[in-house]
Amino acid sequence: MENTHVTFWTTLLISGSGAYAGICMVFYFFQHYFFFRPEILPRQFVFHYPFPFEEVDFSMEDGGQINALLFKVPNSRGVVLYFKGNSRSLKGWGKFAKDFVGKGYDFFIFDYRGFGKSSGKRTENILYNDAQIVYKWVSDRYPEDKIIIYGRSLGSGIAARIASWNKPRMLILDAPYFSFLHQIKRFGFFLPLSVLLRYQIRTDRFLRKATCPVFIIHGNQDRLIPHRHGQMLHEMIPEKSALITIQGAHHNNLPEFAGYHEALYDLLNDDDYYWAFRARMEGRADAVQRA
Repeated sequence: MENTHVTFWTTLLISGSGAYAGICMVFYFFQHYFFFRPEILPRQFVFHYPFPFEEVDFSMEDGGQINALLFKVPNSRGVVLYFKGNSRSLKGWGKFAKDFVGKGYDFFIFDYRGFGKSSGKRTENILYNDAQIVYKWVSDRYPEDKIIIYGRSLGSGIAARIASWNKPRMLILDAPYFSFLHQIKRFGFFLPLSVLLRYQIRTDRFLRKATCPVFIIHGNQDRLIPHRHGQMLHEMIPEKSALITIQGAHHNNLPEFAGYHEALYDLLNDDDYYWAFRARMEGRADAVQRA
């Protein structure tokens, strides 16, 4: 009877260990499907938007392709380089151009590999390298002090990496995560993520190296990437960041709130605020507090 009891628990332990190992293997090999939900478009797909735009294609050295859209306005104040989230394609994301062209800025957005018309192998380093090539293309056409980097959700970490490598006018993070690992731990806390996770995307580390002002916009009802992520990022670099909380906003509805557009307009068009913030950040004597 005792041997039967031991055998039962041994079998249960082995079965449980096997199931856990299976879960780990599924996570490791299929995490791309968990984290990225792309919409794939045929190369001949034609975009339609009510604003003037041009389509731009990048051919990478490894054979990858990046597809992008540049929306232009007359006498623009600069350009917003937009890093999109983890789903769909430019077919849907291009609609956000209206939030920026309406405020006097050109708008440049691109699809990551595997999204839309973009193709090729995708890894964390490839995401950064592709983004840097895109930034270089943009900076060849606009002075860096006219480039605004905007990172939305998944794109916030990639945007922070590019801001840390360059000197844009500012970095705006929309519903950012403290780090990709920190975010995934909320759902996969029972997994050895430090071993399994292929994407670390350390927004926190990148922001420490950024030299431009950082503005964090976050809804206080965001359940996908909680508001505390934005708060932790701000508290980590309080001397060069500002946290703008949109009361009542969730993860995907920030543009539905007037407070979001008011904040965006001020960041993009209120030069007095920008230079006062920059002076304070740099510890200059002409720094003033905004009323």
